[in-house]
Amino acid sequence: MTIAVGDKLPEAKFKEKTAEGPVEVTTEQLFKGKRVVLFAVPGAFTPTCTLNHLPGYLENRDTILARGVDDIAVIAVNDWHVMGAWAEHTGGFGKIHFLADSDGAFTKAVGLDTDLSGGGLGVRSKRYSMLVEDGVVKSLNIEESPGQATVSSAATMLEQI
Repeated sequence: MTIAVGDKLPEAKFKEKTAEGPVEVTTEQLFKGKRVVLFAVPGAFTPTCTLNHLPGYLENRDTILARGVDDIAVIAVNDWHVMGAWAEHTGGFGKIHFLADSDGAFTKAVGLDTDLSGGGLGVRSKRYSMLVEDGVVKSLNIEESPGQATVSSAATMLEQI
């Protein structure tokens, strides 16, 4: 079942590359008592994710934070090495959280997994964005096609915060 507005996020653990090395980040650490914009991509370094989806969040980071958001995070079913390299490559390292859901446990738990094996990617995350307040989903924007980044864009999120 897909998570919905009003639902509490499930407990999960992610890995994130930091200047000190990889760290474990739990949903409680990321969301408890905070207002967070979370968006997900089918894969780091993939064209739509790198050229269309992520740039909007990086370009609008300060505006999003100025509207009372505590953190911004991107999640993908990739390992922390790939997410860390993507963060560095895009200039996003240290600006937003690049979270690795390596085994897709969180993605499956929220019902937003998709099988992209036909395109050679395997099981990945659907493209979406959500506003989360103290672990509860306040808005949810799911793309119909993994090649689109409009419904889940930073521009859409700016209209919701």
